[in-house]
Amino acid sequence: MNVILWVLQAALAAVFGLAGVMHVTQPKEKLRPMLPWVEDFSPGQLRLIGVVELLGALGLILPAVTGIAPVLTPLAATGLAITMLGAAATHVRRREPSAVAVNVALLAIAAVIAWGRFGPHAF
Repeated sequence: MNVILWVLQAALAAVFGLAGVMHVTQPKEKLRPMLPWVEDFSPGQLRLIGVVELLGALGLILPAVTGIAPVLTPLAATGLAITMLGAAATHVRRREPSAVAVNVALLAIAAVIAWGRFGPHAF
């Protein structure tokens, strides 16, 4: 189970790390064709979303690898799950069901990581 959790952590960190970099570095106008939901947010809010995603990605891996405050790993997973709740709410409001499905899948992965790292497979 520990190996499965590590694989899930790495995959989720990669997804959120790439998304975070994209949201932090790209202007809103360049994101608009790929991500129509950016219309609902200001450039500052988009950067904040990107920073949250980047910090979540780092929090999934670095504390566990370094052994420094490993409790931050399940906390990062919990934070990303909460972030996905907000994302799902945004997509429900915009009537984008396929995006909601992606949010639910990412939320489920984050919840499994949080469960495993808080519970029976903690560091």
